[in-house]
Amino acid sequence: METTKEALVKTCAEMKREGYNYLNAITAVDYVDHLEAVYILYNTDKKSESVITVKLPTTDPELGTISNIYAGAAWYEREMQEMFGIKITGANQERLLLEEWNGADYPLRKAFIWGKDYKKKA
Repeated sequence: METTKEALVKTCAEMKREGYNYLNAITAVDYVDHLEAVYILYNTDKKSESVITVKLPTTDPELGTISNIYAGAAWYEREMQEMFGIKITGANQERLLLEEWNGADYPLRKAFIWGKDYKKKA
């Protein structure tokens, strides 16, 4: 199911009410011309999975947090911020994986250049 960034939080809340009580994963995909956030939810009673996708621009991508709906989302959201550069409003902004990262490029984007020195300058 595809939704918009504006409707993401409402969509996830509705899915939780429908019995999708387990957040299996959140990730993103870089398609060069756009990014896509992917939310995988699971209904443990019906043993049913649902995938929600949100198409985002590559420049200044932003989503609202769903960590108040699914507590486990907090770690995934922090990872998406660091690895894909997708800003999650309302989420913990503290670094999770890349403590010395300057934030100029993002490791899981196709434009990332391996071997470049990305450490923060003192």
